[in-house]
Amino acid sequence: MSRIASTFEALKKQGRKALIPFITAGDPAPEFTISLMHALVDGGADVIELGVPFSDPMADGPVIQRSSERALKHGVSLKGVIELVRKFRAANASTPVVLMGYANPIEAMGLERFAEAAKAAGVDGVLVVDYPPAEAEKMVGLLDARGIDTIFLLSPTTTNARLEEVTRLGRGYLYYVSLRGVTGASHINLADVAAGVGRVQRSSRLPVGVGFGIRDAATAQAVAAFADAVVVGSRLVQEVENAGPDELVERIKTVLSDIRRAMDQPREKTPA
Repeated sequence: MSRIASTFEALKKQGRKALIPFITAGDPAPEFTISLMHALVDGGADVIELGVPFSDPMADGPVIQRSSERALKHGVSLKGVIELVRKFRAANASTPVVLMGYANPIEAMGLERFAEAAKAAGVDGVLVVDYPPAEAEKMVGLLDARGIDTIFLLSPTTTNARLEEVTRLGRGYLYYVSLRGVTGASHINLADVAAGVGRVQRSSRLPVGVGFGIRDAATAQAVAAFADAVVVGSRLVQEVENAGPDELVERIKTVLSDIRRAMDQPREKTPA
């Protein structure tokens, strides 16, 4: 059983939902990333999504786009991100780490070389935004052979045929995009999201996490009432952007701790 599967199984036994924060590797500079990852764990993270900076992150809003630009200015590459995971693993052998990014850097490295390097560093999952399921068979096979989960995105516009493909190929958990748009948007319709998540849960035994548009503790708590995991990205990346270097790590821990506490409070099963 993978670290991701074990984490979700343990949380289910506890009656809790997974908190999955996202930060961009190398933002605001590479020397902060490992400290930030540890701060996320201290703040209550169950799984960490680590963004691989890319020059054209088409699914990401301006906040995460700027984080990629900052990281790329420091020369952060896919190889460098994998090395950061390896260093994180030296002190943390239990928290799952998912690399989230785009196909171009992986294709440039080579799929097999990437899979081998990710395994050696202790990567647990890979989410490639622009690999449609129909083109991901080879990657899934290479990652499966190394015990790494391939995670796919679903959205309100996902067709039944695509949902069936993703259910067949997906591992670890499924990532449900809460709205039609890019990361960092707001005003998600909780009833619509609950209905969409329910549709996915009826089709797959994998846990379903919800991301995009979750920016505060109250929204995270509401989403946790019906989803198996809550993904928080743009809010944290914005904190990274705005905080000074001396307060950055503690600020990220505080923000995530507030969300974790809200998610662990008693909650209704359906949104108001």
